[in-house]
Amino acid sequence: MSAPLIVIPTYDELDNVRPIAAAVLAVVPAAHILFVDGNSPDGTGAVLDGMAAADARIHVLHQASKAGLGRAYIAGFRWALERDYPWVFEMDADFSHDPKALPSFIETARQAHLVLGSRYLNGIRITNWPLRRLLLSMGGALYVRLITGMPFTDPTGGFKCFRREVLAAIDLDSIRSNGYSFQIEMTHTAWRLGFKVAETPITFEERRSGYSKMSGRIFREALWQVWRLAMRNPLRRPGAPRPLPAAPETAA
Repeated sequence: MSAPLIVIPTYDELDNVRPIAAAVLAVVPAAHILFVDGNSPDGTGAVLDGMAAADARIHVLHQASKAGLGRAYIAGFRWALERDYPWVFEMDADFSHDPKALPSFIETARQAHLVLGSRYLNGIRITNWPLRRLLLSMGGALYVRLITGMPFTDPTGGFKCFRREVLAAIDLDSIRSNGYSFQIEMTHTAWRLGFKVAETPITFEERRSGYSKMSGRIFREALWQVWRLAMRNPLRRPGAPRPLPAAPETAA
């Protein structure tokens, strides 16, 4: 029986790492957590080392500097593929992604290769956002769907579950996006490769502490990267469907 791996990038998340680890492991005790820290100046890395020493389910990957969200996840994916993890999650450290949704992801992943947590599936489930930010997010999702042809309600979200077969099939060296658009490119690549992509509803809550790493540069990157993805797939169609192997036995 293999454990799912939750990959959590961190940069200045000192107040969040202990609570998020405790919350994840309370919901899925069999899970392992990989924190990928970008040399946080607030001492997050040292705290993570102590957590890893105290609990064999917690692991830390230190990066020399803050290289961006995409590079952190790519490093985490490579680490996971070197080990026996059947499912690999993306998740934020700031509680905007509720750990209580993890069992739902695992159940949905039994019938899909990639599961996207959707804030907009069968309604809107976002708390503590101003109307302007909500409209910007919803408009971004619509923009991605129109340009790329992907039919998903929330293609920009960052709460995901990959089967290891998906990550093994993707040429991670070819993933160029690093910020907001990294999520779009990973989903688009899996979709083009014919993997079955499903969505599960989540409730998104604005971060409890720390500060957002979103910037105008990251937003602008997403705008032009969507067109680059569209040019790679001008017919705006998914790849030939791949078979779905039986789900591994994993404790939840």
